[in-house]
Amino acid sequence: MYNGRMNLIEHVSQFNQRMAVYSKDEALMCKAFSSSLRLMAMRWSDGLRSNSIDSFKQLTQAFGSRFITSNRVPRLLDSLLSLSIREGETLKANSNRFWKMYNKIKGNYDDVAISTFKTGLPTEHGLRKSLTGKPVTSLRQTMDRIDKYKRVEEDH
Repeated sequence: MYNGRMNLIEHVSQFNQRMAVYSKDEALMCKAFSSSLRLMAMRWSDGLRSNSIDSFKQLTQAFGSRFITSNRVPRLLDSLLSLSIREGETLKANSNRFWKMYNKIKGNYDDVAISTFKTGLPTEHGLRKSLTGKPVTSLRQTMDRIDKYKRVEEDH
């Protein structure tokens, strides 16, 4: 269901996949498309003038034009590179913020993420010393190590 905040292209693509069997029936595709919309987008669909859309392609183009400002733009790698632990911030809060940002970045930057997370910690931080002394080779290892230090932090 399109809620006004998700990626437009992904939504149309998923709809097309679900409706592949009916893809030759333009009228059905257009009518069924509104059933994939939540309230705000459905109001837009219901408000289209009768006979103003001639094809499913035209409908998806109008949909894209109307909701383009709602489309989330992937964050740039720079957004991640500038993150570091804030004064007084817990490791848990910092890692949550870091991974939330990482998930918004398009592309595979695992090595950069590992290095950036480590350098975002103060040099005297136990986790940074651990990541420097015994380097990790994957995001999974990094997250496991972070979790270990978060548990220690929570126990204190």
